Amino acid sequence: MKILFSLNMKKKICFVVSTPVTVKAFLVNHIVDLSKIYDIYIVANGEDQSLSILESLPVKEIKNIPIPRNINLIKDLKSLLELIAYNKSIEFDAVHTVTPKAGLLGITAAKLSNIKVRTHIFTGQVWHTKKGIFKQFLMFLDRVIVWNATHILVDGESQRQYLIKNGIVKNSNSFVLGEGSISGVDYNRFVPNEETKLQVRTELDLAENDIVFMFLGRMNKDKGIPELAQAFNIISKNYKNARLLFVGGDEQNMTPLVKETVEEIEKVIFYGVTSEPERLLQACDVFCLPSHREGFGTSVIEASLLEKPIICSDTYGLMATIVDNETGIRHKVNNVDSLKAAMENLLQHPELRVQYGKNGRNYVLKNFTAQQITDEWVKFYKNIL
Repeated sequence: MKILFSLNMKKKICFVVSTPVTVKAFLVNHIVDLSKIYDIYIVANGEDQSLSILESLPVKEIKNIPIPRNINLIKDLKSLLELIAYNKSIEFDAVHTVTPKAGLLGITAAKLSNIKVRTHIFTGQVWHTKKGIFKQFLMFLDRVIVWNATHILVDGESQRQYLIKNGIVKNSNSFVLGEGSISGVDYNRFVPNEETKLQVRTELDLAENDIVFMFLGRMNKDKGIPELAQAFNIISKNYKNARLLFVGGDEQNMTPLVKETVEEIEKVIFYGVTSEPERLLQACDVFCLPSHREGFGTSVIEASLLEKPIICSDTYGLMATIVDNETGIRHKVNNVDSLKAAMENLLQHPELRVQYGKNGRNYVLKNFTAQQITDEWVKFYKNIL
């Protein structure tokens, strides 16, 4: 009896993430296109967020394996063993991890399971703002990921150079797909729309002549919220039409801190979390990301695509997201005076806001569209599988 092997048998790729939100936010387009060529599996921690948000994806299976964000030796060992058992039951051709904890456990499990292709993508370093022994320990964990991986991706060249400088990766064992960014931006979703802008500004009770500075993201100290509040406090006293809009979840009680810092607090709007960043971003005149550390800064290129001028810090991960004095202004990281000067500059020069905004959209369309980045991911896997 002759046994025939199908030439259509697809190879299997497993994406390991700490939370299903990571997939929803960054990997959907990649998974859709990769699924046309490969069988895709997803491992995610379904304890905090329901895995149901991934049910529409064209994947073979979504597996719930707890991957706690914080270090817990007992829970981490249990998760590692579950990952190994799952790897061996499916016999994956490749494992791809995103985020630090998923990388540590997922790549280590893949190595111990003898999976030939083990890829991790660095999207930011939690240790950048840490100090002492704890920082060295976190850096060591990143090195463990690199030692156990066969391929290391980084979502921006400036971040890759930073990792090389700190001895995490080498020039020879790491690379960036395309011009950078983990997912790019959907230019059909982020389209400047004057009608939407007016609607949102009306909903937020903003006047036509108000100049709105906007932050969108997780509100915490590392995102530069304290400096933004301090800079705006100075600005608001001199410019009566200045407004500050925060959109995103408050992770470290930043709202009380802002209220204590900004004397004219009625000029500040706390919107909360949104599932429609493309709509809320329309309302602002200037987008601000004064982050202390950043992997790439997707929110920056989203805002640029909507023709918003950018103010961002000069931290390593944001270098590729703007062209200084062309699509926005860089300020010194963790420096209130430098941030205030940038805000004041764009307040005083409306023509710069328009010019930087239009330049920004063209810059993103040239380098960071979602399909460009997805094509790079597909090309990457075609080459290695």
